[in-house]
Amino acid sequence: MKDYIRSVLDVVAESPFVPLEKHARKGVLAVEKLAEAMEAYCSGNQALLDERTDEIDVLEHEADKIKQKIRASIPSSVRLPVNKKDLLSFLKQQDSIADFAQASAYWMTLRPCKDLPDEIKEGFLELMAASLKAARMYDQLVGELYKLLATSFSKEEIRETLQIVPEVEKLEHDVDVLETALLKKIFEHESAIGGAGVCHLMGLVERIGGIADKSASAADRLRSMILRR
Repeated sequence: MKDYIRSVLDVVAESPFVPLEKHARKGVLAVEKLAEAMEAYCSGNQALLDERTDEIDVLEHEADKIKQKIRASIPSSVRLPVNKKDLLSFLKQQDSIADFAQASAYWMTLRPCKDLPDEIKEGFLELMAASLKAARMYDQLVGELYKLLATSFSKEEIRETLQIVPEVEKLEHDVDVLETALLKKIFEHESAIGGAGVCHLMGLVERIGGIADKSASAADRLRSMILRR
């Protein structure tokens, strides 16, 4: 295990692992901005919604640049302590968190939130809060794992930190439940919202819920990548 620790630390100092935590942070920052965008959307503040959408776009672009840097550094990282395919698969899931935040924000700008019933607005705010919670829990997982990688750590410490993964997965399940409940409310008000409105809101539910889904998927891939090395 000590040899493994030294191997990991050698790679962390000069490999794709260096920017991984920064990349994860960009994703959760985008989701935090999205929560503010959702507040603006539900209150009808188009100017603030557009402003937050632009900020999310910048964060997603920064995340993409970090992702490209990681991918470019892999061929020269001859001492990678994990499988290359596992790393790329994990990175794809983590990158999707920022992607879904960007897609959600753009989707909100396509159609204004006019005359929506309060219970639907409340449903979206609740769904957004739950998705943000999942993204933050994932960010906590990444932060604690890399804190261990930056110091000495034991196998038991790694396993203890990985207990956060089921918590992220539980939050993702909670989001699924909220999605179903919100969709039911949307269809109950179909006559008032209209067909186009229903389709738009369904797409928004899917994109916001996707943030929690990708957070859970990234957590699972991270766990597999570490345990299978």
